[in-house]
Parts: sequence; C-alpha cells; structure tokens
Amino acid sequence: MGHFLPKLQSLLLLTSLLTGGCGPRVDNSRVHLPPPTENTTVGAGDVFTLQIIGERDLPTEYQIDPDGYVNMPYIHRVHVEGLEPQEIADLIARKMTEAKILTDPSIIVRVREYSSKHILMLGQVARVGSYPFTPGLTLVRAISMAGGFSAIAKKDHVNLTRKMKSGTRTVIVSVDAIMEGKSGDILLQAGDQIYVEERIF
Repeated sequence: MGHFLPKLQSLLLLTSLLTGGCGPRVDNSRVHLPPPTENTTVGAGDVFTLQIIGERDLPTEYQIDPDGYVNMPYIHRVHVEGLEPQEIADLIARKMTEAKILTDPSIIVRVREYSSKHILMLGQVARVGSYPFTPGLTLVRAISMAGGFSAIAKKDHVNLTRKMKSGTRTVIVSVDAIMEGKSGDILLQAGDQIYVEERIF
C-alpha cells in the first residue's frame, strides 16, 4: 500500500497536466473588460460600399488609396481618410450636387473592411500575425481567422490586452468555456492583442 499511494498521486498529477495544465479553468464571469470603443472612421486600405438611391450603373465598391483619397466617378479624387461613413456620404453628395451631376442625391455608405484597423494574434495559433478588424469581430472568430489553436495551445488561458484612454488592461479568458456555451463570446475592438499561452505537459 505504501508503494501504491505515490504511484497513484503521480498518475493523478500526470492526468491533470494532460487535460489542461495546473490550476482550475478561468471563470469568464470574473473577467472585467471595458466594452469595445467603436471607431468607424476610415483610413488607407479600407473598403467601403456606396449606394446612390436610384442609380444602378455606378460602381458600388471602393478602396481608399494610401494617400487617403478614393477615385469616384465624375467627381474624381476625393479625400475621405478620417471620415465617418455618413460624412463620406454627405461629402460625395455635396460634390455631386456642386458639379451638377445629380440633384440632392441620397447616398448610403457602409464600410466592408477596415484594413487600416487591426488586431494582433500571437502565441499558440496556426498563423501568428496582424489581421484586419471588422465591426462585430469576436475573440472566437479572430482565433478562427488565425487558423485556430495549435496542438499545444492552452485554450482556457488566453490573454486579451486592450488599450484604453487610462492605459492598457490584460484579462485572461477561457475560450473552452465560450466554445462550450458556458459564457458569451467577447467583442473585440481595433488594436486588441490576443496571446495564446502554451500548455505545460
């Protein structure tokens, strides 16, 4: 019996390490992270769609050049960097009215891809790197964009760092709990950094 107990303890320790490492799973209900700050201004490389009500023959998708300009039919190059989607719509409507191309046009602008805004994926994911931010992007979706976890990822111990006006804050999240439906997914904001730790065997 004296030799059996140490062997049993060693077996339990090995089992614990193989099934997730030391310590209990992170409780996501205790994760306190400020809600994402929405910044919808556009920048170089961003892609937006533009719809002019009643006009079907004009292009509908545009990409902003590195200098912040975009080429538009009839009114040519327009500087849109730093503007909100509604500001872009108002600017183009005004220019088209001034050029007597259309009279009081109704324009809808939606950003399809924020290439100027990124999140950073680091650690134990298939493809480490910077990824374009899109509105509504969540932690699980971002990990999927990076090809998912590596074989040695510690999925219940993912570090999320967010920049705020008061500084930066890092929280630890269990993605396992999210995938199992035990907690909600986390909305990201542009500039967030995700670091997936390596599981200890």
